[in-house]
Amino acid sequence: MHDKLGNKVRLFHIIDAINEIENYIKDYSLETFVANSMMFNATLRQLEIIGEASNRLSEDLLNENPTIPWARIIGLRNLVIHEYFGVDDLTIWNVIKVNLPVLKEKVTLLVSTIK
Repeated sequence: MHDKLGNKVRLFHIIDAINEIENYIKDYSLETFVANSMMFNATLRQLEIIGEASNRLSEDLLNENPTIPWARIIGLRNLVIHEYFGVDDLTIWNVIKVNLPVLKEKVTLLVSTIK
């Protein structure tokens, strides 16, 4: 798929969305996160952005970077958008705390290699 914004811009969208989530949840516990619907829903929106940006990356970039779980990232976006009442709070929290820091590191490194 050809995307007029290009891979580098989309990768920056991913990094920006992760930064937003980090700002939302810093200094908060799972309990506070789940109880605060605005924080929770804003986080879901940023996860949608991460998934949509990932979905618009070129096939070449996706295939050249198999250590990033692109299909799972895009799948989470689809889950959040289409099954929003079925989203498990603990799963989202674990994605934020465990998966996003690793993704941010990998995407930051990847974006530095693109001219």
